[in-house]
Amino acid sequence: MPSNATSHVASYYAATAQESPERPPLTGEKRCDVCVVGAGFTGISAALHLAEQGHRVVLLESARVGFGASGRNGGQIVNSYSRDMDVIESRYGVDTARALGDMAFEGNRIIRERIARYAIDCDLKEGNLFAACNARQMKGLIEHKALWERYGNDRLELLEGNAYRREIGSDRYVGALLDHSGGHLHPLNLVLGQAAAFESLGGVIHEQSPVTAIEQGTPVRLATPHGAVVAERVVMAGNAYMKGLLPSLEGKSMPASTQVVTTAPLSEAQAREILPNDRAVEDCNYLLDYYRLSGDRRLIYGGGVSYGGQDPSSIEGVIRPKLETTFPQLKGVRIDYAWSGTFLLTLNRLPQFGCLNGNVYYAQGYSGHGVTSTHLAGKLIAEVMQGQGERFDAFAGLPHLPFPGGRVLSVPLTAIGAWYYRTRDALGV
Repeated sequence: MPSNATSHVASYYAATAQESPERPPLTGEKRCDVCVVGAGFTGISAALHLAEQGHRVVLLESARVGFGASGRNGGQIVNSYSRDMDVIESRYGVDTARALGDMAFEGNRIIRERIARYAIDCDLKEGNLFAACNARQMKGLIEHKALWERYGNDRLELLEGNAYRREIGSDRYVGALLDHSGGHLHPLNLVLGQAAAFESLGGVIHEQSPVTAIEQGTPVRLATPHGAVVAERVVMAGNAYMKGLLPSLEGKSMPASTQVVTTAPLSEAQAREILPNDRAVEDCNYLLDYYRLSGDRRLIYGGGVSYGGQDPSSIEGVIRPKLETTFPQLKGVRIDYAWSGTFLLTLNRLPQFGCLNGNVYYAQGYSGHGVTSTHLAGKLIAEVMQGQGERFDAFAGLPHLPFPGGRVLSVPLTAIGAWYYRTRDALGV
């Protein structure tokens, strides 16, 4: 998991993170039951579940805990997957849809259980909204509500017409769907809190320890610049930061980045005007905008996608027009933080789970929908290592095709597709 980075990016989350120790790089050789590679949500979730089961776990991280998307995302607890159950059912059949549907709302429950059990302070707040920008999208939300209710989510509330204004102080929308089982939080503090919980159970984390080579076998040997870990089983959880370690998977995924800004603290009146009940919001566009209030009343606003993971020359220049379109009353508001986060896309927009050589497990490619799915993945990895693989296998059985043109041509081809859908959103068709 090579990386030149040694510390968190200069984000709002890094600036307001709970105190966390710097873990020393790995030196010498260590042996363990399970070695986890990558200290983001997937890796930390898996490591914590495995430690709770009594496994001896060593976790290797190339930079800092939560360095990647887990510590930079929008902080929204959004249920299900980047492809919803109707698409899964039509493409992969009723049985697969039912298996995944039974888990579609589990990730948010796992997050809340972790927070409660380990007393993690991460500004947890309740409720997220899907906001419709036109009549076509509103029709989609009505169908979306019926679909999710069919799969067991009974905590949905449709806000038709101007009813959405009780939640969002913007003229931009024609209605919304409120998921009371969703929410939002400080993602970096969530992952740091779970890392501390893992260590409290005897788990070991080595930061600044990129994996440089993997010798597969039984056991597996993972080399780092100054040491090695020998483990009976391995969890590869580096997601968009694993270039070169699992080459057989690289053509089936593509890194992408999204941009986020955080404003100066708003007055209580401003905060109450734009988000009266402090919910998280995302719109229904293909390249969606998403936003919420932080614990100290800042507006965290993100949007857009850069395929291939390249950052724009000015993040504020990309996001400020979106923010001010949604909330003209905040025109000219000071931006205190601006950053990008890289995530991993798959062609079918569903996560990739699997096992190589019988003892190297992986979970990645959440396609921008990872806060809840990563926590589910960690639990399923722990289950399969306890001999209960049915739920893990439901994901592992999904077919994943390579992007057309490989990673070289996939970026422009995907961008062309995004332009098409962005044009449809703008026209409301």
